[in-house]
Amino acid sequence: MMGVDAAVSLTPAAHATRRSYDDTPDTQQDFVRLAGLPDGAARESLKDELVEAWLPMAHRLATRYRNRGENLEDLKQVAAIGLCKAVERYDPTQGNAFESYAVPTISGEVKRHFRDHTWDVHVPRRVQELRNKVRTAVRDLHDVLGDRPPTIRQVAEQAELSEEDVLTGMEALESFRTLSLDAQLTAKDDDYSLLDTLGTADAGYDHILYREAVKPEIEALPERERHILYLRFFGDMTQARIGEELGISQMHVSRLINRSCTRIREAVEADVEPEAEAETVAAAA
Repeated sequence: MMGVDAAVSLTPAAHATRRSYDDTPDTQQDFVRLAGLPDGAARESLKDELVEAWLPMAHRLATRYRNRGENLEDLKQVAAIGLCKAVERYDPTQGNAFESYAVPTISGEVKRHFRDHTWDVHVPRRVQELRNKVRTAVRDLHDVLGDRPPTIRQVAEQAELSEEDVLTGMEALESFRTLSLDAQLTAKDDDYSLLDTLGTADAGYDHILYREAVKPEIEALPERERHILYLRFFGDMTQARIGEELGISQMHVSRLINRSCTRIREAVEADVEPEAEAETVAAAA
């Protein structure tokens, strides 16, 4: 099938069957002929002509939704898809005009596009429907209340919803479009964006965890080894100076430090592994 968004260029026969207004051509006989054609090139060619003839109407329907944050050209493409479905499924023997069948088909296709593809944050269909009811109720109440915002109870009564459903719909109002982290928050030229307000992970918390994890293992060491670790890591003394103070060789100090650190590390890892294994089992369950 030819591109449905191409410029409309009808054949002379199609021009002859047009009515005086532009987007509702008289194609009933063409649809009758289409219903009798078998699958093949002739059928596809006639379907293309019918789509082209009714494309202005599909575009007109698409313009009704152009102020809802979606590109108009994209909406026209969606409406054209709905038109193709209407041409394919329309049965002229039912006695209804094609327009009465095509309009709800095209509008439904556009509405499904908004429902399924234009939300920045995906929410369930029921929540989308609550959002639409709440938005309509708030708009209707605005005509009555003026600048005074309606209460939750007033919106619930207007929309015939529970107050809980109204709150859910109001939350969904903020889900249709997200705010970029680069969005500028002030009118001044200071480039202060939403990203600048977000915190970052504090490495100090990790140090607290590490310190608390090794504290009981250090306390379990012999007194001399605890003293050596204190002099080395808190007193910032070299191994040679520690050896002089304790009357032992630098090599012996090095072995004691390595043995103490290995003992602490193995004890801490032995405590962590059962917790990790328990979390894995819980996740699997």
